[in-house]
Amino acid sequence: MDEKLVLERFRRQKIITIDQLVKLLTCSMITARRRLKKWQTYTSINQNGRYYTLPQIPVFDESGLWRYQSVLFSKHGNLTQTIVALIGASPQGLSATQIAKILDLTPNSSFISRFKSVHGVKREKHQGRFVYFSDQREIYNKQKDRWLVRQDPVDFPTDAQAIIILVHLVKHPGVGIEQLARQVAKQDKQIGSSAVRRFLAFHDLLKKTSDTMR
Repeated sequence: MDEKLVLERFRRQKIITIDQLVKLLTCSMITARRRLKKWQTYTSINQNGRYYTLPQIPVFDESGLWRYQSVLFSKHGNLTQTIVALIGASPQGLSATQIAKILDLTPNSSFISRFKSVHGVKREKHQGRFVYFSDQREIYNKQKDRWLVRQDPVDFPTDAQAIIILVHLVKHPGVGIEQLARQVAKQDKQIGSSAVRRFLAFHDLLKKTSDTMR
């Protein structure tokens, strides 16, 4: 089949295997792989990398992933590169279970355990389970702080209290922590200044207060 017709067929069916491409082009495996390289195709990060798609086809989600049927593609590259990117972009790091859920891997996948020594990732054990953070110091510090806050909900605002805090912060930009806490306490006396500070720190909003604007 003519290359132009093969590309039209490829676009219609969205994904293709190397064996299917060999049959359509009536060519060798080597030639088919050259065509895939020429077309700058993406390779699936699951299904043993058997599937390919053209760069114009995927509509990647906010995590840089695109699923078609049961096949998963990533704009970040292969599976290792994808996991490193997801960990680095996570606000508070990711557990092995969370990584497995995002990428449709088995929770106890041996593949994830290899990330104890992968460049770009720092693995730590918290409360009996491994958590993966970025190995870039500034990102790591923020991720770990947020992770620890979420694991210890004491003195952390509920969702309803969080809304009250955000509403007051929007109405009074540049307000100090103590003043903000007093304003919020008028609606919910259970919110203290330490809870307000932890909430703002978790969401990187301290810079919106006068405490950090001086």
